[in-house]
Amino acid sequence: MDRVIVVKVGGATLGSHDTAMEDIVELQKRGKQLVVVHGGGKLITEWLAKQGIPSRFIQGERITDQATLEVAIAVLAGLVNKEIVSSINSLGGRAIGISGVDGTLIEGRIEHKEKGYVGVVTRVNTTVLETLLKTGFIPVIAPIGMNSSDRPTDTPPTLNFNADVVAGEIAAATGAERLIFLTDVAGINDSSGKLLPQLSPDEAEALVDSGAASGGMIPKIKACLRALSQTATTSIIDGRQSHALLREIDGKGVGTTIQVVV
Repeated sequence: MDRVIVVKVGGATLGSHDTAMEDIVELQKRGKQLVVVHGGGKLITEWLAKQGIPSRFIQGERITDQATLEVAIAVLAGLVNKEIVSSINSLGGRAIGISGVDGTLIEGRIEHKEKGYVGVVTRVNTTVLETLLKTGFIPVIAPIGMNSSDRPTDTPPTLNFNADVVAGEIAAATGAERLIFLTDVAGINDSSGKLLPQLSPDEAEALVDSGAASGGMIPKIKACLRALSQTATTSIIDGRQSHALLREIDGKGVGTTIQVVV
């Protein structure tokens, strides 16, 4: 499992004619073991709007009531997950789509009631990932997971999880070789808007604490910091750029790398 590359595909880049799926298939053909975690926040927002349900966020994470949870499950585990799996398979790859509910992959609990039914990950069960990887499949994971077994009776059995957080937790649990975020921005910028190509964990944390990093970048940075407890290298790159993922793997990427410098 320490050779696994965890790739987080941002919902904002899906459908923007990027080459992420082509790159994923090419890497699989090269013998790389990949685990793909995807978001879908943009599509969730669109489907909520169709039903007249407003979208609200705290520190880049969606506030999830019961109605929002139902839409999130349908969009993430259904529409988005199957779109990615079908794209990989049609390009000659081998992928299977699951959510954190399957095989009890992701377990969590509600810690921040103001966020509603949003889970904080308490356990990652890697058994299902090991099984799929050993049989030559790319697991494509929707960030929906199980509520803990000792959950309060007035809470649902399924929770919505931030996909960035899930990617970081999976990278840490598998001891992944790398964690790569494909986003719709160039990387992490400083307060003046300048791209920062290299950061230490302390420097990345300082950007969050100072407010220089904000919104959806906060959970990405925190996920990178979580992964670095077991993972050598984490990167946040622009997934809209042609073959950004391949270039990153080949050492020619442009974005932000967060790693412990020895």
